[in-house]
Amino acid sequence: MPIAIEMPKLTDTMEEGILVEWSVEEGDKVSAGDVIALVETDKATMDVEAYDDGVLLKKVANTGDALPLGGLIAVLGDAGEDIAELLKEYQSNGVDSSSTPDSSNEAPPAVVQAATHQPAASPQESSSTNGRTKASPLAKRMATDHGLKLVDVMGSGPSGRIIKRDIQAEIDRTHVLKPSLPSPQVPVSAERGYESIRISSMRKTIARRLAESKDTSPHFYLNADVDVGALIAQRQTVNEYLEKSSGFKVSFNDFITKACASGLIMHPDVNVTYASEDGVIHRYNYVDVGIAVAIDDGLVTPVVRDAHLKSVSTIGLEIQALATRARDKQLDLSEMEGSTFTTSNLGMFGIESFTAIINPPNACILAIGSIRDVPVVEDGAVVAGKRMKLTLSCDHRVVDGAVGARFMSTLKELLENPVSLLL
Repeated sequence: MPIAIEMPKLTDTMEEGILVEWSVEEGDKVSAGDVIALVETDKATMDVEAYDDGVLLKKVANTGDALPLGGLIAVLGDAGEDIAELLKEYQSNGVDSSSTPDSSNEAPPAVVQAATHQPAASPQESSSTNGRTKASPLAKRMATDHGLKLVDVMGSGPSGRIIKRDIQAEIDRTHVLKPSLPSPQVPVSAERGYESIRISSMRKTIARRLAESKDTSPHFYLNADVDVGALIAQRQTVNEYLEKSSGFKVSFNDFITKACASGLIMHPDVNVTYASEDGVIHRYNYVDVGIAVAIDDGLVTPVVRDAHLKSVSTIGLEIQALATRARDKQLDLSEMEGSTFTTSNLGMFGIESFTAIINPPNACILAIGSIRDVPVVEDGAVVAGKRMKLTLSCDHRVVDGAVGARFMSTLKELLENPVSLLL
């Protein structure tokens, strides 16, 4: 009998997946464990594997389709096997497939025939049954995303069911603004409007998790202005040596990561998470630092494990490799989960300071600003100085002000005396 391949739950927070690429073609023989497609989840692009042997009888989902968990991706079975009943079963359960109108921009034959032979004024069958509006899951999701009411949309699917193209037509009709003729003195474009861009699964998860963090974790912020003159000189010395031996250079961020790891070992009450469901605080005897990395779809936080045990150069090599694979969406889930502390650096964009939202389930996140040239007073004289602003966001449920302040004091001391980070 034919075997349905459904959208699997590839991450703990995944709610839907976007089919990025097919790895096999219809008619290909597939063995259990073979990768049949790539799917974009809320965290990364991941492989979808077949769990049985057989022939790929039908690709149900198209490239770019967003499918909910359990949505039908493909059908596997014996060559020539009839799959009509299986497709009908998924369609009757409200799961779109390529045999239903949602997976194509083309109307099904029955609808085309009706549109061809019926007068233009002929009313379509209502999409409402017993007070409930019939719509595909994809159409409902699109309507929600764009603030549309299903009752205002006329369905063109079977029995008046609202499908993808109906919602898209309503979006095109209502979201393009056509102003009246402009005044001759004020030239404007002939047609004004905006583009509705469907957000990725990753962006949806980022929005949900950070909103939850801000709502559930009472944030407070601690600021420090660090003298980085010695750090600049120390980095230059280290890089001169590394360039001769390996051609690799460490960044200021690598030194800061090491300083955070050393400081967290000295202040374990900051290196914690709050297990609210159990009413306990987990205090860790190791430091796994999450490094916020910007990618096209949002933000990921690859983790440097046991950062307190690694040298600055080792941390630098690891961060560079993780960041590259993060931007290529090649990170494994194991490389993005389990951090005990997180850093976010916007200094390379010229941002002097900012406050970051805590990355759950961490209790703190450090925001790193740019290095600034500022006048400072030394021994009664005004001289040129180098400063960097750091901001620690703390979850007040588990980290008190004095605890966070002591950590920041240690972090400042380590960065202003960076040779200690090399010992």
